[in-house]
Amino acid sequence: MAAPKNVLGTALADCSLDPPTGFFRDGCCRSGADDIGLHLVCSVMTKEFLDFSRARGNDLITAVPAFHFPGLKPGDRWCLCVSRWKEAFEAGIAPKIVLEATHISTLEFVDLEDLRNYAVDSPS
Repeated sequence: MAAPKNVLGTALADCSLDPPTGFFRDGCCRSGADDIGLHLVCSVMTKEFLDFSRARGNDLITAVPAFHFPGLKPGDRWCLCVSRWKEAFEAGIAPKIVLEATHISTLEFVDLEDLRNYAVDSPS
């Protein structure tokens, strides 16, 4: 099986192990057959985005110990569903992303140019 790639076409880097993110909670923004949300976009949380997500029914702020979810705060990295990131992008409040840790499948939904405009890093 080939190693997953990021939106730049190189090896997919980890997004976060603290807190552990990704559909598989292995720190990597990759998907599987059961991941209907497509948790592909490695994003750096902001208060504005967390409030936006909560207002749309996905509270990422409140801890849920039963699911080993610590709750997120600004500055945390988290694998977002590509549709939620795109929704926030269209509303003008998308969080910054880490290109090296954002899965290549994101390009099926969002243009690379738009992703580069929200990148926290500046790859050549």
